[in-house]
Amino acid sequence: MTQATTGAEPQSTPAVKLTLFTLTTMVVGSMVGAGVFSLPRRFAEETGVAGALIAWAIAGAGMLMLAFVFQSLAVRRPDLDAGVYAYAKAGFGEYLGFFSAFGYWASACVGNVTYWVLIMSTIGAIWPALGDGDTALAILLSSAGLWAFFFMIRRGVKEAAAINKIVTVAKIVPILVFVLLALFYFDPSVFADNWGGGDSYGSLFSQVRGTMLATVFVFLGVEGASVYSRHAKKRSDVGKATILGFLSVFAVFASVVIVSYGIMPMEQIAELRQPSMAGALEEAVGTWGKVFISVGLIVSVLGAYLAWTLMSAEVLFVAAKDDDMPRFLGRSNRADVPVPALIMTTALSQVVLVVTAFSDDAFNFALDLTSALSLIPYLLAAAFAVKIGTRNDPLTEGGRTSSRELTMAVIALLYTAFLIYAAGLRFLLMSFILYAPATILFVMARREQGRKLFSPRELVVLAVSVAGAVIGIIALAAGWISL
Repeated sequence: MTQATTGAEPQSTPAVKLTLFTLTTMVVGSMVGAGVFSLPRRFAEETGVAGALIAWAIAGAGMLMLAFVFQSLAVRRPDLDAGVYAYAKAGFGEYLGFFSAFGYWASACVGNVTYWVLIMSTIGAIWPALGDGDTALAILLSSAGLWAFFFMIRRGVKEAAAINKIVTVAKIVPILVFVLLALFYFDPSVFADNWGGGDSYGSLFSQVRGTMLATVFVFLGVEGASVYSRHAKKRSDVGKATILGFLSVFAVFASVVIVSYGIMPMEQIAELRQPSMAGALEEAVGTWGKVFISVGLIVSVLGAYLAWTLMSAEVLFVAAKDDDMPRFLGRSNRADVPVPALIMTTALSQVVLVVTAFSDDAFNFALDLTSALSLIPYLLAAAFAVKIGTRNDPLTEGGRTSSRELTMAVIALLYTAFLIYAAGLRFLLMSFILYAPATILFVMARREQGRKLFSPRELVVLAVSVAGAVIGIIALAAGWISL
């Protein structure tokens, strides 16, 4: 491979520098992907208008606090690159830092699969051979797309970031058009009928809980600027890009869900084919609305796939540079692309893509697993912010963090803990099935350095992860949980 034959050390390649606008589009581009186009059905399956409003209030407040955490940490600990992973390591040791890096990376890889499934499902509406994105032909075409993007991205970070900036602007347009048209065709009586959700939806608490993983998925990427902090022209731009990106996207996402309840009964929305935004607009304006949204979806999803592939490879690269992943993952080519990490990213996405063929609902399975895998990295980042806010740390810029910053960190920590509870035992066990074998990479890194494999505390973490993986495999084999 290119980086292996050049013989250049990773540190000899200067990092490409990105502006505030480009960093912001990286955040927006990361969040605006497959999730927003699936929101009407995802919410209608779980709750009515009242539950949706509460869910968005909780998700918005929780994720805003998490965004503030990333903004604060970017300023307080400018020595830490690739935020999510680096914060976990600095706060809780190398092994949990490794788990955070791997979990974040694996979450991105699984999330990339949802993009291809949704693209194929969209085209499947006119080409039945693609089904819901999980047929053999759909998987074959998705695989071709995976590797085509690999060859494009390996040409350079700067080129890929420029493409993402253009795509981010283009994909926002159909989403805004949907909101405006839905408001024009808004039926107050239909909206009122959808208010409570009905007895079949259970208690209001259970309705809100059922939407939590969907909200996590659409907000994944809020830390995008933090992950790419080593490329920022100005360190302060990292925090600004995080907040600007989050607020823009939150307003759009919440609007998409709420206005859809005024178009058609929620029971019908819950039965729409994904992408459900296309079906909802078709109900309002006719077939052209479905086509318009479908085209916008494909542009949006490809842009999000580009951004997430870049970020996930970056996490592996920085972890390897810090000696927490095997050294081969710390190599980059002359274009500043970590090609070995990019290969691993594409390969895991390929494996998960094949696994979706055995799932009853490929899209929702991949979406929920993506959200569940991201929760541990988010939890550890919030916990680190709480930790440096409650004690003196000589590495913290400006001394101990303010009471305001500490309060936001505590709220973010409680929110992510609630999300783990909302995810349920099924996805927690499936996360362990991925986490436990990943320890092989950690062992490889320790052996390269001639160090002791595990400390006593790390052995406890290892035992918990292995036990969870064993229980998860047994549960799958016995049919207690399913894909």
